[in-house]
Amino acid sequence: MTAIIDYDAGNIKSVEKALQKLGEEAVITREKETILSAARVILPGVGAFGSAMERLRTYGLDEVIYKVVKKGTPFLGICLGLQLLFEKSEESEGIRGLGILPGQIVRLPEEKGIKIPHMGWNSLKYPNPGRLFTGIEENSYVYFVHSYYLKAQEEEIVTASSEYGTLIHASVEKDNVFACQFHPEKSSETGLKILRNFLTIS
Repeated sequence: MTAIIDYDAGNIKSVEKALQKLGEEAVITREKETILSAARVILPGVGAFGSAMERLRTYGLDEVIYKVVKKGTPFLGICLGLQLLFEKSEESEGIRGLGILPGQIVRLPEEKGIKIPHMGWNSLKYPNPGRLFTGIEENSYVYFVHSYYLKAQEEEIVTASSEYGTLIHASVEKDNVFACQFHPEKSSETGLKILRNFLTIS
């Protein structure tokens, strides 16, 4: 069973539907025991960094996430869920992220021809091997919706990158922690393959 963490951050149902399409039992929950007993845990989400961190802390879900990660349970952050795993974001100055991974979230550059938010399909490069991308060709396209992007401190954890006015760290992997800035659940067959790969990790 995969637990999808519910912290009122939107876009959760589409993740549940994608998992069900793959034959996975998925439960949307903020029940701590359910999350801690799950075989895998996903933190999806869209919205603002600061208010999302506030909700995680209000519900006590930040502590649950730390326990899940420490336990070695495969954990996947999606979109805002990726950003929250890091230390801070320019979107919400002074608000601490979960700090599970070192790095920060910065605003996409204002440049001619670059629309913000970035909404659309972009191809991926693989700077380092990543288990999420097993059997998925480099330059495959995935779907992004975001105004802020990741600058990871540890280059070696970056398993996928993309270009949109700047180099975007699009996916990371460290031990049992995985995250994607893009939306695998909205990325057609490629996205389903990424989620299927996550479901095979134990």
